[in-house]
Amino acid sequence: MGGICIKPSGGRPRDKRSSKLSSESRLSRSRRKNGAEVRTVSIDKILNSSRRVQDDRFDNISSIRPIPKAIDGELVVAGWPSWLAEAAGEAINGWLPRRADTFEKLDKIGQGTYSSVYKARDLINNKIVALKRVLFDHKDLESVAFMAREILILRRLDHPNVIKLEGLFTTRASCSLYLVFEYMEHDLTGLVTLPGVKFTEPQVKCYMKQLLNGLDHCHSHGVLHRDIKGSNLLIDNNGILKIADFGLANFFNHSQTVPLTSRVVTLWYRPLELLLGATYYGVGVDLWSAGCILGELYAGKPIMPGRTEVEQLHKIFKLCGSPSDIYWIKSKLPHSAVFKPVQPYKRRILEAFKDFPPAAIELMETLLAIDPEQRGTAALTLKSEFFTTKPHACDPSTLPQYPPSKEIDAKMREAEAKRQREARVNCQKLDKESRGPKETRAVPPHDANAELVTSTQVPNEQSTIFKASKDGVKHSPPLRSSYSGPLGAVVGGVDVTSTRSKAARYVPSQPTKYLNPPQNMGGPCRILKDYDRHLQEAARRSRLERTRLIEAEAEMTRNAVYPCSRLAK
Repeated sequence: MGGICIKPSGGRPRDKRSSKLSSESRLSRSRRKNGAEVRTVSIDKILNSSRRVQDDRFDNISSIRPIPKAIDGELVVAGWPSWLAEAAGEAINGWLPRRADTFEKLDKIGQGTYSSVYKARDLINNKIVALKRVLFDHKDLESVAFMAREILILRRLDHPNVIKLEGLFTTRASCSLYLVFEYMEHDLTGLVTLPGVKFTEPQVKCYMKQLLNGLDHCHSHGVLHRDIKGSNLLIDNNGILKIADFGLANFFNHSQTVPLTSRVVTLWYRPLELLLGATYYGVGVDLWSAGCILGELYAGKPIMPGRTEVEQLHKIFKLCGSPSDIYWIKSKLPHSAVFKPVQPYKRRILEAFKDFPPAAIELMETLLAIDPEQRGTAALTLKSEFFTTKPHACDPSTLPQYPPSKEIDAKMREAEAKRQREARVNCQKLDKESRGPKETRAVPPHDANAELVTSTQVPNEQSTIFKASKDGVKHSPPLRSSYSGPLGAVVGGVDVTSTRSKAARYVPSQPTKYLNPPQNMGGPCRILKDYDRHLQEAARRSRLERTRLIEAEAEMTRNAVYPCSRLAK
């Protein structure tokens, strides 16, 4: 198929029939869904000066104008799928589709809710590009219209600080659409979380200046980004920052007559009015996010990382203060009655970021204002004291060279650090288990303990069962209160007394104690094991001695050497 040059349809005269229908509501689509007829009504404000009616889910997708059927046919002949030409004709008009086999995927560099981003090689132009695979159902016209709006916005914007759309292509099955962008090595989240990276004040001003220049271009062309965050601010090796990911972007007008959805902007960067359900808003939502980025560049981490919408509101109140009564009355937001705090919060941006430069704190006070009207515009922010006082913003080409780092790399580093922390905790647990408990697990029987208590007492040299007095007469030693059992006897030539005394004098061998133990002795764990073994051996010997004593006493009973009363226990 040869290349077809298609002229844009913007210069074609309107169909004559459109003027006849200018005073009437026009039915744009009629289709069946789940067996019931669903009609989407769109009233053109330009033609009849009436208010455009729209579903919150559509979020002003009616700004994409249909093109004549002849142009649809030309797009299909050029190679575009019919469903794409029908639903997004204006977005792709004038472009030729690329072939999927002219790109080679190299690596996955990003993952979003509605898209995936890959690093790829353009085989025709021999350069590295970024491929964004848009996730949608091509049979669902609403989904296609959302995708078409992003393409249309990207084609209308042309600025050094806004990502440039270079081409489009679909897969053979026509179920996936890929957007081709210039490749950027970093994003701001990846650089902020890079270990050892701390931005200087001129570097922070350089990044913020580029961000606000890009936002000023978007706002002056009637586009709200509605998802400004670190991972959507891409940076190349030359230090150029570009605003990317316009999947949630939309057209707006300064008169605030068109309701928009409040379910936009990532939670950590979402302004108060959107959390309270506002549907009429303007450039203030992007400027609030820019204020959060400014604090993140200095702090090295997000300044309000809430996990839920309620927690995010609480963090905003604690840092920026609670709105005044005048704000609650004037705004009349849907969720005001639910989330209005009982006790007012004091604004404490100056206290929380006292280490920041004064000009940066002043700019944060403006961008993080509770009332969106007090945040100003991106053009006014560029003229603030933050950018006009020294040190001035550095040139992007003088920024340091960093290794490729994106949000996905930061998540991988965080996961690796978490894995290492868990490994250290597990090693500590295993080390404690190998050392054993503080008390020995081998507990001898009760009687053996009694014998051990006696055996561990060091006997006196004169402590014998029979002592010799000065006159040579042997006398029995006095009975001890802790001693029980017969004093002694000779049974069948066996000296029972000497047997018991040997058992009493038995002292188990003790483990060697080192004041400075050698390093190769196995540590405390080896010493505890030796001590445990010695205790068990002493208990075993004690039980054997006790068994012999019982047998000797039984033999004495049979020979009636001692009265039975002395032998009874």
